[in-house]
Amino acid sequence: MNTLQQLKQLIHEKFDIDITTLQADQPLAEYGLDSLSLAELLFTVEEKFDIDFPDSRQDINTLTELAAVIDEALTNKKAA
Repeated sequence: MNTLQQLKQLIHEKFDIDITTLQADQPLAEYGLDSLSLAELLFTVEEKFDIDFPDSRQDINTLTELAAVIDEALTNKKAA
């Protein structure tokens, strides 16, 4: 399962959003995820993937962007 699929599953489980409606490039706000929900999601993602989001990465608006940040963090973690 790739990162994007894992994120969809996580959002489905955490926020009870139908996984079939989650589109990779749709703004997360369109699913009713406000800034507080997004912060909660990021904390959950950090725990699940055992990564830390840099404070400068607060510009995440879509699942595609979030998956890219996760993949980059995982790559950097492996390289360290």
